[in-house]
Amino acid sequence: MDNTKQWFDAKLEERGVKLSPQQWHQLEIYYETLVEWNSVMNLTGITERDAVFEKHFYDSITLSFFIDLQKIERIADIGSGAGFPSLPLKICFPHLKVVIVDSLNKRIKFLTELVNRLQLHDVQCIHGRAEDIARRSEHRDQYDLATARAVARLNVLNEFCLPFVKQGGLFAAMKGAQSDEEIREATFSFKELKGNFVHQHAMQLPNEGSERHIVIIQKTAPTPKKYPRKAGTPLKQPLV
Repeated sequence: MDNTKQWFDAKLEERGVKLSPQQWHQLEIYYETLVEWNSVMNLTGITERDAVFEKHFYDSITLSFFIDLQKIERIADIGSGAGFPSLPLKICFPHLKVVIVDSLNKRIKFLTELVNRLQLHDVQCIHGRAEDIARRSEHRDQYDLATARAVARLNVLNEFCLPFVKQGGLFAAMKGAQSDEEIREATFSFKELKGNFVHQHAMQLPNEGSERHIVIIQKTAPTPKKYPRKAGTPLKQPLV
């Protein structure tokens, strides 16, 4: 009996996500490709199969527990690293049109190879800084959902991600520890970037028990022309 598959299937089915044999096969290819490439470049410190399925795959899919992805068409994943959360979500919800933005070209090469091996359609991997890509008309104020997983503090993430989101769309920041202090700290950036804090969802990983928090923000109006600022500025001079 595959214990990983047993608990993974059970926990997802509790939330209404049922994987087909094809989707399971794609997750297995994902795991194998991640471990293969990780031997020559630093993608993750987690390589044991059960841990990858819990801390990367399951953790990514939890976003669908709190946002109805059937109502989402276009998703922008900012600073995706090894493809989390967007590619596990794309496997589970094949209708999604995904754009991944990452500043490290080596990671983009990995993601491009991974997308090919998984035979995924409507996935675009872009090498660049979020601040630069968000200034392009084809990406600015265009997405139903933007997401980032453990990239930076919320007042910085808002400037990275909210410019991608269309009016009425959502930004979901996937965090480890509780983010109450970060939410308070981000009050000014919400105002500047036309974001409205909606809710913070708390949960634990099913086996290992680590805390996870997903902060949901709604975009209330188009991005003001002066944002995002020049690449590197949001990290050096966060909006406070």
